[in-house]
Amino acid sequence: MSDAIVLSSRVRLARNYQDLPFDVAQKSDAAAMCVARTANALRLSGQDGGFELLRLRDMDDVQRKALAEVHLISKDLLRNVDVAAVLLNEAAGVSIMMNEEDHLRIQAIRRGMELQSAADECFRVDDALSRQVSFAYDEQLGYLTACPTNTGTGMRASLLIHLPMLTILKQMGSVGQIVAKVGLTIRGVYGEGSEALGNLYLVSNQVTLGRTEQELISAVTAVGHQLTDMEMALREKSLLNGRNALEDTIYRAWGIMKYARCMSQNEFFKHWSGVRLGAAMGLLPVELATMDAMLEQAQDANLQALTESNLTGRALDEKRAECIRAMLKE
Repeated sequence: MSDAIVLSSRVRLARNYQDLPFDVAQKSDAAAMCVARTANALRLSGQDGGFELLRLRDMDDVQRKALAEVHLISKDLLRNVDVAAVLLNEAAGVSIMMNEEDHLRIQAIRRGMELQSAADECFRVDDALSRQVSFAYDEQLGYLTACPTNTGTGMRASLLIHLPMLTILKQMGSVGQIVAKVGLTIRGVYGEGSEALGNLYLVSNQVTLGRTEQELISAVTAVGHQLTDMEMALREKSLLNGRNALEDTIYRAWGIMKYARCMSQNEFFKHWSGVRLGAAMGLLPVELATMDAMLEQAQDANLQALTESNLTGRALDEKRAECIRAMLKE
């Protein structure tokens, strides 16, 4: 049931080297040392299988944005193109971002409600690196980070969650209160300050100090289950009371997605949400896996990369509609 609501789980660990300045991204020599040291430590640990070192300055804009769209790197990393790099194991959904806000951001992504699995993968990489290097750590505070909200475990656990009915019925204010009461936060799909495109939200912990890694994972998981129950209850209620209105929303989105010849990215997010809702409720002949793959492939940069084109504007919107139609025919 939770996979109908929770698309993915992500865990990120913030780490900093003991002997390098925190604002390493502003110091090219220190930034270069951070990249070289991390790559060497991973190699010496014997855990580097499947990882590729990518320097953002050596990638084109489409390649960089494509990774950010699917959360393999952060948008903040794109601000430091000249010095930023990532050790990426795309098949495993694991990345080690270097020279973002902190020296390192170790991250793992898993499909569905799998926070513990994502955390275990992060801990494995963190342990491997820790055997080779020394991270900034205080016995009382924990891991030291550039931003005080990350000091402590340095861990951010988040769920990417689809809440169309809670959004349509204007229940997100109540959701925000529920989440805040347990020290968590809920944001739009691309994080703080962004709108909830596609009725997609990120639920995550706000601070890490004073709570263990397991406590944070348990708290985010518990809220994920609570929001799943709330969303599912509204979906079931809508089938009993107001089925015509619900089906009208879903089938309008289905018709546009299935037959449109031109679609902007924002329009895609809007109609994608309705079709995924219909798929999850068994009202449409399409798999959730198809819709989740579409979410990645139909965004601007990934679409450009997938079609090996530099299309922009209307030409890109026409290509998006073409790819969507093809995926819905499969």
